[in-house]
Amino acid sequence: MTTQQKIQSLREELHQHNYNYYVLDKPTISDYEFDIKLRELQELEDKNPEFYDPNSPTQRVGGEVTKKFETATHKNRMYSLDNSYSKEDLLDWEKRIQKMLGTEDIEYSCELKYDGASINLTFENGQLVKAVTRGDGFQGDDVTANIRTIKSIPLVSNGDFVSDFEIRGEIILPLDGFNKMNEERIVNGEEPYRNPRNTASGSLKLQDSAEVAKRPLDCLLYHLVSDSRKYKTHTESLENARKSGFKVPDNLKTCKTLEEVFEFLEYWDHHRHSLPYETDGVVVKVNNLQQQEELGYTAKAPRWAIAYKFKAEQVSTVLHEITYQVGRTGAITPVANLEPVQLAGTIVKRASLHNADQIEKLDIRINDTVFVEKGGEIIPKIIGVDFTKRPADSRPTQYATHCPECHTELVRKEGDAKHYCPNEFGCAPQITGRIQHYISRKAMDIEGLGGETVDLLRKEGLIENYADLYDLKVEQIIPLERMAEKSAQNIIEGIEKSKEVPFEKVLFALGIRFVGETVAKKLAKHFKSMDNLMNASFEELIAVDEIGDRIAQSIINFSNDLENIQLINRLKSYGVQLEISAEEQANQSETLAGKVFVVSGVFHQMNRNELKKAIEDNGGKVSSSISKKTSFIVAGDNMGPSKLTKAQDLGIEIISEQDFINMIN
Repeated sequence: MTTQQKIQSLREELHQHNYNYYVLDKPTISDYEFDIKLRELQELEDKNPEFYDPNSPTQRVGGEVTKKFETATHKNRMYSLDNSYSKEDLLDWEKRIQKMLGTEDIEYSCELKYDGASINLTFENGQLVKAVTRGDGFQGDDVTANIRTIKSIPLVSNGDFVSDFEIRGEIILPLDGFNKMNEERIVNGEEPYRNPRNTASGSLKLQDSAEVAKRPLDCLLYHLVSDSRKYKTHTESLENARKSGFKVPDNLKTCKTLEEVFEFLEYWDHHRHSLPYETDGVVVKVNNLQQQEELGYTAKAPRWAIAYKFKAEQVSTVLHEITYQVGRTGAITPVANLEPVQLAGTIVKRASLHNADQIEKLDIRINDTVFVEKGGEIIPKIIGVDFTKRPADSRPTQYATHCPECHTELVRKEGDAKHYCPNEFGCAPQITGRIQHYISRKAMDIEGLGGETVDLLRKEGLIENYADLYDLKVEQIIPLERMAEKSAQNIIEGIEKSKEVPFEKVLFALGIRFVGETVAKKLAKHFKSMDNLMNASFEELIAVDEIGDRIAQSIINFSNDLENIQLINRLKSYGVQLEISAEEQANQSETLAGKVFVVSGVFHQMNRNELKKAIEDNGGKVSSSISKKTSFIVAGDNMGPSKLTKAQDLGIEIISEQDFINMIN
């Protein structure tokens, strides 16, 4: 056996032993024997550096130091999940998807919702090449060096699996490991970690991967993303992933009916506390992958999956004070300041009270003992008052009448749940909030500039609005607290780069009330420029698909405000993209204007997302379900029989993929 063959043989053997120990929990050799073989491999690799392999078992110990985690864009967006809290919610969800698919014959997969940090692993030719945190779903941090140290993540997939793919999972810290870490910290006189979830998430951002390697992190996989049509169902793809070396929990279950899903929920609601890691619910998915494609996504979540949350933990504590926060739109949010209390693994000191109506409805008062829970086990909220403990001198809460920041009298328009501060351009939190929104990842994505820096720049009188950013100079920023020349230079470069951000993102960044990401895309596509949008009438605005009265009036209010007009003119003079580029416009047409398309089946020349984009780029609308309004169905292989029947009953024209390509050409 040659040296290279010996090295390769040892690598394969040690990969298998890692899998047996960390994934199957069935070791076949002792720790001592494993260490001897690992040392042998290390010595061979040291003597023969030409055979270096980043995926060797010897690389698990870490040692790479990452000073700055690079931002990486997800090839396939990582969506969040819609939540449900009752069987009725799940029944409603089933009705919606049955209607869209045109069938009652739906199989489900059920798996526990793990409480950790989401990760996306990219494999090329069966080898791990990149690991990126979820981030905002569109982009996250590249933490590949740290992920390589987690023993339950294979660096190379085994067996007859797809070769190029993404696989998603949750980085967790098992309870035993978490407790041992805390015992060591206490012995060393250090503050113990609060909960496993935050500790796992923080571990991924440690600069020294050798430190990450010391932590008993684990990874539970739950979703395969691949262009391959090798697997027909979600559970089939995960079962094959398990055979290929990935740690897929064995509580994954296929359910033929929602009744079987309910049995799974009830079982784990009672047994979840016996698990070696934390879980806060169950994820229910349509199991058939083709049906998943047909159902598609909303702006925020897949239609084919839903999270069922177990009943939240509840505690009682005393409310000491109600304070008021001002948002970037001027909305006032009352906040309960509480006696600190332990809740779902964290110390809770504050909880949202939402609005004046909620305070009045629950009759919440200062010094009341209140019941607190985490809504979806994330955001603390007050759900009631213990009236038996109310002090005798208690008085009803009088809601704030003036802004806590600028002391302007608050307004509340008819139909609005919240009070607002109308001092849009003179109220500090609104000024800072709008600029922070402008520079955020989903908007202008200005690197090097964070919320604290924005607040500092405003306090120093250097900026009062987002247009002022483009007048900043390096020499103005350097004297600021905790600011070096390199940091100042990065901020200026980030601001300059933002001039390349496309119009639809700029429109979202402007922070027009009710104009979110999806609405901004529709408006940008329809009006093509900021000038056209600001000159549009109310009737022209509501004529745009999905733009209602409220959004239209908000745009008109923004467009008629002199300060906003001046801001837009300044942005234009700095070179910010306030219209769709000529290149983008060249790829768009109104060929399909007024036509509604349903896309169904498997395609070969374009994938489903490319088809949908082509429809929208040419003025058409994509619908997820067939109705009398449907103009055409673009049908690929394996189109659902129920959809075919419905299309024929309604007399809707069915066209092939090639017919569609001919249509837009």
